[in-house]
Amino acid sequence: MEQTSLFEVPMSEPLASRMRPRTLDEFVGQEHLIGDGKILRRMIESDRISSMIFWGPPGVGKTTLARIIAKCTQSEFITFSAVTAGIKEIKKVMEDADSNRKLGIQTIVFIDEIHRFNKAQQDAFLPFVEKGSIVLIGATTENPSFEVNNALLSRCRVFVLKQLSSEDIFVLLKRAISDERGFGKEKIAITEDVLHLIVEFANGDARTALTILDMLVTNGDVAQDGAIEINQKLVEDCLSKKTLVYDKNGEEHYNIISALHKSMRNSDPDAAVYWLSRMLEAGEDPIYIARRITRFASEDIGLADTNALNVAIHAYQACHLIGMPECNVHLTEAVIYMSLAPKSNACYVAYQLASSDAKRMLAEPVPLVIRNAPTKLMKDLNYGKGYQYAHDTEEKVTTMECLPPSLTGKVYYHPTSQGNEVRFKERLEQIKRWKESHRNPTEKGE
Repeated sequence: MEQTSLFEVPMSEPLASRMRPRTLDEFVGQEHLIGDGKILRRMIESDRISSMIFWGPPGVGKTTLARIIAKCTQSEFITFSAVTAGIKEIKKVMEDADSNRKLGIQTIVFIDEIHRFNKAQQDAFLPFVEKGSIVLIGATTENPSFEVNNALLSRCRVFVLKQLSSEDIFVLLKRAISDERGFGKEKIAITEDVLHLIVEFANGDARTALTILDMLVTNGDVAQDGAIEINQKLVEDCLSKKTLVYDKNGEEHYNIISALHKSMRNSDPDAAVYWLSRMLEAGEDPIYIARRITRFASEDIGLADTNALNVAIHAYQACHLIGMPECNVHLTEAVIYMSLAPKSNACYVAYQLASSDAKRMLAEPVPLVIRNAPTKLMKDLNYGKGYQYAHDTEEKVTTMECLPPSLTGKVYYHPTSQGNEVRFKERLEQIKRWKESHRNPTEKGE
């Protein structure tokens, strides 16, 4: 447990600590939460803070935001570590907070990496959160639904913090160079191209970006005019990563992800694994690749192999759990599976066709027969009249029309004969034949 002074840090502190934002206006990113008029900003400015959990990737400002909240609300700020905090210590601090509350002093307890606290440790906070002795702010990179006790989670509001954009990181680096808390008193010779290299390597992590800049300034050559020179070679030497020239937001990024996608589509596992490795070795976020593979599983395989989506989701979860470099083998397994699976884009085509009609015909009414009728008025207006409950039939299917009248007979899904989809095709044809043979003449338009 540590009681801190929030923002006062000596110049000997790392750059990331010295540049920690002190106010909401200095905070960069998370506009969806602390932008003008947004929910968390309103809570802070009105001093109506309740227990909450910040969930997001590393280096997006979870700890900083908690400190700003404590400062804005004039609260005592206490931090706990999962490694050193014992049950007895937690209870002692909680009892002190309970006493302070009676004196009108609010205590904010910040728990970084709350997912590392065991059940007993989490339970120790629960009674004090329940009676308002403390405001608990937890920070986690893991899904709190799985890592935080339900009883504690139900008493906390979860705010999802997003990965910082390249623009956000760039702003922070420029500020660190000009601000006196950073290198404002130094003369730093660095081009925007080199700053962008740092931005790309940081991958949305502000702490990583500032740590890299700190290291580069320490190792930079001093020119005759006293300027500390930072160039691309120094960046590559310090980070041992010449592949930094890969621009995750530029053309080459899209070229390579396209190459991966098209190699899998063309059933070429060797090419697919090569393009995968190009991205990973260049520092691409494995979660991004896993998301693209998940999309591929439905867009290019679909019902031809329904297990493809399972493989993709499992690979995504593995990447989330263990990260790089260990998760490279999970992505490789998924990429090879996708490459060798039978291919069908029938689901993709079906949605494209349906969305085209939906955009043109957004006002088409839902047929009365399939509307719910929870009130007498709705029943009187024929909502649900004539509805046929498929489970009551022997075949578990009826001739009831579910499309709007203007789209009756429209076909969006055209199954292929690839892999398992041949079974879906046969089933669909069987259903259509049955419906046609059981429609009455009126339904057939005779």
